[in-house]
Amino acid sequence: MATEKKPTTIKKYANRRLYDTGTSTYVTLEDLAAMVKRGEDFVVCDAKTGEDITRPVLTQIIFEQEGKDGQSLLPIAFLRQLIRFYGDSMQMLVPSYLEFSIDKLTKEQQKFREQISSALPAGPFTEPTRAAFQAMEEQARKNMAVFRQALTMFNPFGLSTEGVSGATGPTLDEHEGVAPAKEGGDMAELKKQLDELNKRIDNLSKG
Repeated sequence: MATEKKPTTIKKYANRRLYDTGTSTYVTLEDLAAMVKRGEDFVVCDAKTGEDITRPVLTQIIFEQEGKDGQSLLPIAFLRQLIRFYGDSMQMLVPSYLEFSIDKLTKEQQKFREQISSALPAGPFTEPTRAAFQAMEEQARKNMAVFRQALTMFNPFGLSTEGVSGATGPTLDEHEGVAPAKEGGDMAELKKQLDELNKRIDNLSKG
């Protein structure tokens, strides 16, 4: 029976050099970026402590790519908003949403490539170009709707999301034996937090 290929181990030494244990050679961040693009999985470990430092190394690769002319992918508004989420009550939700969105984009990328390619010959401001980007915006809206639906699965109390566009589901009033006037302090606070969470997701989708 075939066994799943294990990720290549990259060791990072105190002098910041990176050693690929798979090829027994020293590599650079550019080499690691190329490995990612080829779909090669790897983990980066501190050579001395054995600590997994894959996340900061990947972040460093992104930092260097963002510094290259014409290579930037992350809008300034997005970066600012991302920074605001650190330490916020939404922080635990952001990684899942970003992973969900990039996964959907990856699966739909061929369709987007074809739409954009068909638009380019006619010029950057023509109807085909607008149609291509409208398709991308529509997909983003669909992503948000699906993610919002997934979020409701973690709402065991069926709390109200009234006032949130696209939100569906029963309100607190519709649950047997539960009346708004008799809401306990904890329940009221949970309802408030969930409503706020949905509103912020809605604002995120509009932004």
